[in-house]
Amino acid sequence: MKSLLRICMALLLVLASMKPPFGASSLAQQESSIPGPRFCKALPGYRFEFPRDHFSHPCFKTEWWYFTGNLSGRDGRQFGFELTFFREGVENPHPNPSRWRVDDLYSAHFAVSDLGRKKFFYAERLHRAGIELAGADSGKGRIWNADWFAERRPAPQSPGLRTPGRGESWRLVAADGAQRIRLELRPLKPPVIQGRNGVSQKAAGEGNASHYYSLTRMATSGTLETGGSTYEVTGLSWMDHEFATNQLQPNQVGWDWASLQLDDGTDWMFLQLRLAGGGRDPHSAGTLAPSEGRAVELTAEDFEMTPLDDWRSPHSGARYPIRWRIRAPRQGLDVTISAAMPDQELLTQETTGVVYWEGSVLAQGTRNGKPIQGRGYLEMTGYAGPLQPGLYSKQ
Repeated sequence: MKSLLRICMALLLVLASMKPPFGASSLAQQESSIPGPRFCKALPGYRFEFPRDHFSHPCFKTEWWYFTGNLSGRDGRQFGFELTFFREGVENPHPNPSRWRVDDLYSAHFAVSDLGRKKFFYAERLHRAGIELAGADSGKGRIWNADWFAERRPAPQSPGLRTPGRGESWRLVAADGAQRIRLELRPLKPPVIQGRNGVSQKAAGEGNASHYYSLTRMATSGTLETGGSTYEVTGLSWMDHEFATNQLQPNQVGWDWASLQLDDGTDWMFLQLRLAGGGRDPHSAGTLAPSEGRAVELTAEDFEMTPLDDWRSPHSGARYPIRWRIRAPRQGLDVTISAAMPDQELLTQETTGVVYWEGSVLAQGTRNGKPIQGRGYLEMTGYAGPLQPGLYSKQ
């Protein structure tokens, strides 16, 4: 998630079908298993290193950075936001020294959910990287697409700041029409590595996986403009970053992904991969990030997601489950998540070519028998029609 399955990188303009050494193996070793002349597979043994891994990994074909969050204005108004950057590597069989060559294409999505007015806004854009209209550069500390960007601000130098991510912050800026965000996000927990042994496996077989980590709880403040008004806002955000080359298989028809930030300080990620004909893939997975201590991996056997109510989109005709019961019995969790408003669907034909639902949700239930509540984000794909073969997005 926001696992490389979360918004298919179907960049329609270039796809004919769909970040130095990496981890424990050298780039040369990785390249021995590349399916084409350029790209690496996501293999076990990868060792994350920050801040390096916050930025681009051009050895892998597909990469994205997902920022989502729930915000409140001083007057109590409630909002959700999404700002997502995608990179798709393009194979160039013929050498081309021109700065105009296309090695990578970058797309981006920006969305605001005005929950009080029940209004949903989204925008999309697509640029090439060659002339720096878009990119992800560790030297600049920035991921950008034209004037939309996420910029990392390093922590002040201090011997007391030894935990990765502690003390740093991220600045997000995006605007389209009357909608604008200017936000600062400060991680309250270290990065959570999703999966096992450096990989988040999405299907059977070598390399059908991603390298995937999350910043699960980021204190957020700044301004949000919508509906002709500007609001000073505070809240919590979540960031997912994934990179891979292969992932979904033909029998995997979509996924349901949820992130939850609960009032006991725990953060949860659930990823359910749906199979053709019903059922879910055994590679479905999740994570519990406790208020303190190490994250706990959840396997498909550790949780269940049951749809309770659905909503029919007037835009695509798709039916999306917008209310779910999620149970993780071994962790004592039993919650119901509900869309903060029904219509949070994006139709992104001009960039990724995918129709998907991604929006703010409310959570309420129990943990170890005690009442609990919180906020989060839900993403659902594959309900508006089959995904394109060989393509994948956030998992």
